[in-house]
This record gives sequence, C-alpha cells and structure tokens, in this order.
Amino acid sequence: MGSRPRVDATAIWKAGVKAVDSARLVRDELQREGSRLVHYPAIDLSKIERIVVLGAGKAGGGMARGVEEMFRPEVDAGRVTGWVNVPADCVEPTRAIHLHAARPAGVNEPTVEGVQGAERILDLASRVGPNDLCLVLISGGGSALLPAPVPGISLADKLAVTRWLMSHGATIQELNTVRRRLSRIKGGGLLRAIANGRVVTLVISDVIGNPLDLIASGPTVPFQGDPSAAFQILSRLAPNRGEIPAAVWSVLEADPPANSTREIEQEIRVIGDNRTAVEAAAREAERLGYRAIVLGWDLPGVAREVGAELAQIVAQRVRTVNGGSQPVAFISGGEPIVHLAKTAQPQRGGRNQELVLSALVELSRVLSAEEWGRVAILSGGTDGEDGPTDAAGAVADRAVLASAREAGLDPASYLAINNSYPFFEAVGGLVKTGPTHTNVMDVRVAVVRRGGTP
Repeated sequence: MGSRPRVDATAIWKAGVKAVDSARLVRDELQREGSRLVHYPAIDLSKIERIVVLGAGKAGGGMARGVEEMFRPEVDAGRVTGWVNVPADCVEPTRAIHLHAARPAGVNEPTVEGVQGAERILDLASRVGPNDLCLVLISGGGSALLPAPVPGISLADKLAVTRWLMSHGATIQELNTVRRRLSRIKGGGLLRAIANGRVVTLVISDVIGNPLDLIASGPTVPFQGDPSAAFQILSRLAPNRGEIPAAVWSVLEADPPANSTREIEQEIRVIGDNRTAVEAAAREAERLGYRAIVLGWDLPGVAREVGAELAQIVAQRVRTVNGGSQPVAFISGGEPIVHLAKTAQPQRGGRNQELVLSALVELSRVLSAEEWGRVAILSGGTDGEDGPTDAAGAVADRAVLASAREAGLDPASYLAINNSYPFFEAVGGLVKTGPTHTNVMDVRVAVVRRGGTP
C-alpha cells in the first residue's frame, strides 16, 4: 500500500485528474432543458437536422462519450454522426461517433492512420449542411493526431521536423506553431473546410495560458498571428538548415493560405484546464487534513530545475513541520521541458519522471531517514502518459530511496543521462494509470507530514 505520505500524495493527485474527466466536463457544458442547451440558449436542437461531431485528442474518447450521453434522444433518432481521432488505447465502444486509432499508445507522433483519419474528418466537415450543428472536440495531443500535410510536404517531412524540434528542447508552443503552418487542418484549416451550419468547439487545454490557436494547433481558430513565426522559430532553433527537410523550408518561406472570408457562426469554449485540476487537488488535500499551498498552475520550466526547486521547498518545510503543526501539501501544475544529454547510453523517461528524480537527488543530500518517512513527491501527466513510456510519472518517498540504496543504484547517474524510467522501474516508483481520457498537462504534489506520523 505504501507509506502514508505516498498514499496521500497519490490520492491528492488522482483527485486532480478526476476533476478534469473529459466526459464529466462535456456533460457539464452540454446541460439541456428539453431541446435547449443551458449554456447555448440560441441553439434549439429540435430545429437541428444533424449533429456532426469532429475532433481529435487524448480526451476524445471521453468527450465523445459525454456528447452521446447528453444527446441520447438525437443518437436514438440517428441524427448524430461523427469521427474523432484518438490514441489506439483510447478507442472505446460508441454508438454514433466513430473513434479512430490515429496513433499507437505512447507514441506522440503523426502516422499514416492519423492522415487517413484527418482526411475523413475534412470530408465530413465539407458535408455539414446549413441546418446542422458541427460540434468540434479538441484536447491535448490533437496536433499529432491530426496530420494533414500541406501540398509539397510528406508525412515523413512532418515526422522529421517534429522529431527534430522535440529533441532540441522546443516548447509545445513552438512545436505547435510550426506544425500548424505545415498542415491543411490546423491553424483554422478545419473551420475553413466546414461547409455550412453552426460550429461549437469544446476545448480541454493542455497548453500554458490556454491559447486557443495553439491547443491542438487551433483547427477551428483562424490564424491571426505573424505568418512568419514558424519560419523564425525554426531558423532560430535550426541554424543549420540542412538538418531540416528542404521541403519544409520551402513551405515556411512561402505565403500562408488566406483565411476564409465566409461568415460562419462559431463559439469556442475551454471547458477544462490545468488550473481546474490543480484547484481540485488542493481541495482534496484540505479534505485529508493538509494545509494546501498552491505554488501555481500553467508553470513552464526545465524538469530537473523544477524538481530541484520543489525539493528545496520541501526540505525547508520538513524542518518547520513538527508534532504540533498541520501537515502541508504543495501543489502545482504545468508542463516543463527536458534538455537531453548527449550520450550513447540508453535514455528512457519523461518530464515527470525526470522532475521527481531530480527532487530525489536533491533531497537525498539533506534529509535523514526519519525525515524521509514524512515526505512524498509525485508528479504525473494527467493524460496517463509521460514521454514515450507506459507511466504517467513517478513518486519518490523513503521506500524508493531505500530500494535504490539496497540495489546500489545512484539516482544522480540516471538523472545525468535522462534515464529516469529504468531507475523508478527498479525501485517501485513508477506511477501507472493507463489512459485517463483527459489531458491538462501535469500535476505535482509534495506532502510533508508531522514528525512521528510516517
């Protein structure tokens, strides 16, 4: 079962994930009174011929399930149809909305299957009628799940530039800016493809600050930014142009497609984000008797630096939480990046695992065995994925450190080469959830209990 700090940290983290359950968020947003939607009073479902559901993302399965639950009469009448691209392990039975396996589990890259699904989505968009409602479901991971390369760009070209950017420390904002420019469906491309009708886009955000044009690269958001931004980003990160396919440079240097001037009625709403999860985790911490200290949400940074800073906060608190003090839970969220070391040795892990490993290294220098018994640090991706692994993240506590020492494992050596997964696998510190059907970046929990209450 684990130590009390570890049990509590896990419960607090899970409460944050539960709060952004995608089906729940959609049900709350699409509440109805008869044929009217509470939050969209101008929509009368009795006058809608079809509800066409399109979308992509790691939360797509749960979002589609929520739609079918709220539109059950319309599903029964055969008035709902749709297609949503999701990871293979997020496919589940649905009645009217097809869930398409657009990539393998744990591989956040565009695939041929993703291209096929994106083409199907564009085709359905072109068939939306003037009396139809087009409901677009967007969530984290949507960029890789919606590959529709512009003419002149192959899937191999997109894969090459995506891999290059991810391995060279590009932020999710930078990555999505480039991917949007190379796509027919991103950057408002899906909206341009929708022939008629009214469009409602529901978004579960996995990007810091909830910029609508960057979440899944904004398939229904007309591009309003600097058309040269993608070229500038790639030029800065890849001064050696030979590292990037020539076709990519050709597209980025050309004029982007013009936004459609056709009038179309659209609403876009963010129905869940990192703040939602962090605040729910804080409420659970308070319920468990902790003083919840929220360090922030939507936080950027470098994973190992964030982990070290969190460890320093924990170490300072350990010495002030005594037998008469209320236990403390530090809660934060965001999405740091990982700077990869140059090495020929194995490198397997994710940003959450690296963050926790960094915290473990830092705390192992300053905490005694008794103090370790009062502490646990957990960081995990709310989508259940952390890098190209089957873990959501990792947890560090006294048992993890003891196992490492017993096995003769030096956590610092694993951290030095970004090889966190094998370390935590060996010491029982991996956090595995499977698909959570949501994605609002990461949530971190560090608990410090009173002395004498391990």
